[in-house]
Amino acid sequence: MGDHKEQPLRVGAAVRRRRRALDLTLAVVAERSGLSVPFLSQIENERARPSQNSLEKVADALRTTAVELLAAADPACSVDVVRAEGAGGEPGVAPRVRSLVRGHHQMHASEFIGDHDAGRELQFRNDQLMYVADGAVEIEAEGRAYRLGRGDTLYLTGGVRHRWRATVPETRLVVVAVAEHIEAVRDGPRR
Repeated sequence: MGDHKEQPLRVGAAVRRRRRALDLTLAVVAERSGLSVPFLSQIENERARPSQNSLEKVADALRTTAVELLAAADPACSVDVVRAEGAGGEPGVAPRVRSLVRGHHQMHASEFIGDHDAGRELQFRNDQLMYVADGAVEIEAEGRAYRLGRGDTLYLTGGVRHRWRATVPETRLVVVAVAEHIEAVRDGPRR
């Protein structure tokens, strides 16, 4: 009772709309994302449900975010509960990310559990708040490194390029930002 969602999100139509709006073929998206054309076709036709990692690869290939694709797939609502099911971490399991806000809203929030791809640099057009719920992180921004522990926050104004990594296992980092556009840039390994 009180939960907005009872049916799974249908992200395939949002992926197809975005791909067509950019006038891209499945082959181009496959090349950019590293995923196969048949798998992308299955996603678009709702015959396969992508993992969070695959959805992020598709979103990067489409120059958008997983949050925006999910928002385009999910009708707006005034009250929505996102349950913590599956949010607990298991040692040795790959890093996980989950959206804490569903639908098309003026902000989005994601929870990252575990480490993060240290080669991935992010740049938000709008302001962003990073909150360490558990563990510790090191964030590089504006040429400086910031070490944050449990309960610490870091506020970044729009346009600041940054990257982060967990410094202890099973770190949980909550990222809250205005949901407009995020650009992810891959570059070389950390030094």
